[in-house]
Amino acid sequence: MTVAPRSALYLPASNARAIDKVRGLDCDMVILDLEDSVKDEDKPAARVAAVEAMRQGFPGKMTAIRVNAVDSPFHGDDLAAVAGAACDLFVLPKVEDSSDAASVAHRLGRPLYAMIETPRAVFRVAEIASEPAVVGLIMGNNDLAHDLHLPDDPARTGLQYAMQKTVMAARMAGIAVLDGVFNKLKDEAGLAAECVQGRLLGFDGKTVIHPNQIGPVHAAFGPSADEIAEAEAMIAVATGGAERYHDRMIETMHVDSARRLLARARR
Repeated sequence: MTVAPRSALYLPASNARAIDKVRGLDCDMVILDLEDSVKDEDKPAARVAAVEAMRQGFPGKMTAIRVNAVDSPFHGDDLAAVAGAACDLFVLPKVEDSSDAASVAHRLGRPLYAMIETPRAVFRVAEIASEPAVVGLIMGNNDLAHDLHLPDDPARTGLQYAMQKTVMAARMAGIAVLDGVFNKLKDEAGLAAECVQGRLLGFDGKTVIHPNQIGPVHAAFGPSADEIAEAEAMIAVATGGAERYHDRMIETMHVDSARRLLARARR
């Protein structure tokens, strides 16, 4: 399994200046968007720009293009324009059926991150995650909250079930899973709190919509220096099976978790 990104930055594929700037940022993944952030009249040019930007590359970063959903009038033109683009994968929004994911991945010639952002998707998330073409899940909390008629809630109380179920589906399938975006660009405390909540729920990382969000996301989802030191110390002394380590009992699974944490740190 590829190490999942801590941060995945959405950029409108129509914004050439932002695309050029992102090459100097330290986000783990770049997602060039053809969907919500691009005006209808700008979509043809955005498709061309996305393919060219991927041809030029984003050194050191995972790369993806988000196409429009299968029920969108722009979906077919997206697929025709970006199929085979030099990105690592594609992002497909509003996935509700694993067969749609399989069909789109086949046409595009790349694996997918599937967005879980409708009630139907939540109830089918295990099926979607088990599709071989799907290598990651992304929460689409804004659309899901809208469909569920949820009020604005910093604690995301009404989304807890969907978020936990999505993480469980990803873990069963052995794929990456990313938390949704945080909309309030100047609310640093709110972003930090949501990042902590996301990590406690088991997400690998978080999608972001502004460069200023990358640092706080990395701080929350990247292992801290203390966590790294603790993992290294545990691995160094573990001999296998159940044993005492300082003031607690550890087993092989704890050592495996420590190794996984160090793999993320090396990323």
